[in-house]
Amino acid sequence: QVQLVESGGGLVQAGDSLRLSCAASGRTVSDYAMGWFRQAPGKERDFVAAISYKGGTTYYADSVEERFTISRDIAKNTLYLQINSSKPEDTAEYYCAASLPTGFETVVAAAGAYDYWGQGTQVTVSS
Repeated sequence: QVQLVESGGGLVQAGDSLRLSCAASGRTVSDYAMGWFRQAPGKERDFVAAISYKGGTTYYADSVEERFTISRDIAKNTLYLQINSSKPEDTAEYYCAASLPTGFETVVAAAGAYDYWGQGTQVTVSS
């Protein structure tokens, strides 16, 4: 199985950019469809972005499309989430997750479909 460790969170001002990383060990990021989720205090865990098993397809929540970019570096065995034009409503704990693939270019948006989760990294965007 894969172990996932997020990093890169922090306190930024609205409009700033930051990049979250999710380092994988035990297995490689290319063995899974992967995604990012976030959870604000008192709210449910929400889908943010996903990338397919083969890496050719990405999918985003409407609230982050054109601001966030999901990518992976197989050589570094790491998943990334680039956050641009950050907003206070982006404040949340961000989690990466891995799903056993069901198709070469299938993207997974449902949290319940993911098999492995990291511990999260906090992103706080001040206004």
